[in-house]
Amino acid sequence: MDILSILEHKKLGQALSREEIAFFVRGAADGAIPDYQLSALLMAIRLKGMNAEETAQLTMAMARSGHMLTPDVGGVAVDKHSTGGVGDTTTLILAPLVAACGGKVLKMSGRGLGHTGGTVDKLESIPGMRTTLPEEEFVSIVRRVGCAVVGQSAQLAPADKRLYALRDVTATVDSIPLIVSSILSKKFAGGCQAIVLDVKTGAGAVMPALEDSMALAKALADIGALAGRKVVAVISGMEEPLGSHVGNALEVKEAIDILSGRGGGPLKRVSLFLGAQMLLASGLADTEEKALQKLNEALDSGAGLRKFQEMIAAQGGDPRVCSDVTRLPHVDGTVPVLSDRSGYLCHVNGAALGFAAQRMGAGRAKKDDVIDPAVGFVMDKRIGDRVEKGDLIATLHPRTGESARQAEQDILAALSFSPAPVPPARLLYALVTPEGVKSLNA
Repeated sequence: MDILSILEHKKLGQALSREEIAFFVRGAADGAIPDYQLSALLMAIRLKGMNAEETAQLTMAMARSGHMLTPDVGGVAVDKHSTGGVGDTTTLILAPLVAACGGKVLKMSGRGLGHTGGTVDKLESIPGMRTTLPEEEFVSIVRRVGCAVVGQSAQLAPADKRLYALRDVTATVDSIPLIVSSILSKKFAGGCQAIVLDVKTGAGAVMPALEDSMALAKALADIGALAGRKVVAVISGMEEPLGSHVGNALEVKEAIDILSGRGGGPLKRVSLFLGAQMLLASGLADTEEKALQKLNEALDSGAGLRKFQEMIAAQGGDPRVCSDVTRLPHVDGTVPVLSDRSGYLCHVNGAALGFAAQRMGAGRAKKDDVIDPAVGFVMDKRIGDRVEKGDLIATLHPRTGESARQAEQDILAALSFSPAPVPPARLLYALVTPEGVKSLNA
């Protein structure tokens, strides 16, 4: 068996056998197959697809490409994963909140992918924060603190780690089989017993079309069930950035603002809903209403913020950022972006805004690019808002004048206006389980 024959089979749209998938995954994990051939196979999969059996085989082969943890964290190990969006900072809010309610959040996160931000990149903007931990220390922190958020270790699903980086720079991010296998292989290898998946839909999502997002959510839930794990998927809106802050340190600041009671809006609302599903999956609440009540109590009492401080300290970071956000990386000055039109903001090209932040230095165009944690922007208007010409649309946090000018052009080009009022963007669409789909209409 060789990689060329596997490439030929998938190029022609043929289903790969269990043995071919195992060969491909093994070569990705141990480096036997070079990047250019892996990239070619990723593109063939993106264009020709995989059936359910192939996707399941790929998922399990990737999970077994390294260590398979069976962690004892003193409770149900629960994880949440987002398919990626812009200004999507839910993990930094819900992980400590769920932990404050007695949950055990065993969270392995990724770096930025395409136009979307990465939780690991955001956390690393906190001075001293370690996102690479020995497995024993990772589990120990979850047992003691209740939550830990780390990057994928070299020992867990190593095939995915290599493929994930290649997908980011080969335009193969938006493939359902590759997304399913990437997400679930890490969760299975990490030993999570309950998994809540946030599948984004809309202009800023990896899967912009609701039909595709629904198919992805169903595939995730189904393959989770086949593996004997409790998996639920929430389809949430990404027509515009979920939070107002876009950029790594800026998004950490917004998470701290919400945990401190200073912030709210769509980011808080979606975080609480996802957190409620995590409490339900963990058996710590028996109704959504009770779960939300617990989370709000943890928020109002400050227990969630204290838990975030504990997690940061346990992972070597400076917990003082929770009381003094100026300790986060920041630029010397800001630049306003003023509207060049009047009307009701009716559409936002979320992906374009993600790429605008990437071009400022907040993301990667190539897998070895170095991120600037301080740069980004804060959106001051949302879909449905009335805007007059000259109103503040966004506030840039640029490193250079040239990047500020480019970002201003990118942001203004990403916005569309209507003369008539329009409703706010929808946030929650559906809850998907192996048993069926529940419409949320929120």
